[in-house]
Amino acid sequence: MIIAIDGLTAAGKGTLAKRLAASLGFHHLDTGLIYRAVGAKLLAGGADPADAARAEAAARALEPADLRREGLRSEAASRAASIVAAIPGVRAALVEFQRRFARQAPGAVLDGRDIGTVICPDATVKLFVTASPEIRARRRFDELQARGESATYPAVFRDLQERDARDQARGTAPAKPAEDAIVLDTSALTADQVFDRALEIVRSRR
Repeated sequence: MIIAIDGLTAAGKGTLAKRLAASLGFHHLDTGLIYRAVGAKLLAGGADPADAARAEAAARALEPADLRREGLRSEAASRAASIVAAIPGVRAALVEFQRRFARQAPGAVLDGRDIGTVICPDATVKLFVTASPEIRARRRFDELQARGESATYPAVFRDLQERDARDQARGTAPAKPAEDAIVLDTSALTADQVFDRALEIVRSRR
């Protein structure tokens, strides 16, 4: 069983995916972490994440150990990930890695931007998690504050809008719901309510 959970930044897809995987005994992959790892490798080497040739080389050389690199949850790595994810060659290099992961028994939960549309179009369950820009910016801001990172809400909101525009407008695998995806708006829901609704959907498909 493959569960694809897509959505925009700070919509809650990662939290939901981890919780579903733990509840079902499935493998979990935060596919955004792959792109963060590529972006972090470039930053560590002093390269520009927008340098397509360097980004593609970093993606092809990505190893599992890179997903455990420190700082992958930082704002800098997040911004770099959004930039490299818009490069077709980077996405192509990482597609097969994700598909191999999805085929593991007894099942897998993958969260990202294009799981249901590109990576696993045959997924058993497809969810698209969203929320208003204001709510998502507040969640991101609170997350950064909790980690002790310096940030202001206006700056976080502006950055989120820029990422949304980049993720939704890119020519390769734009972030959008698959035609057969169920859209979950989490703006007015608690994490428990989102989880209960998603688990209900998954159980109905098993």
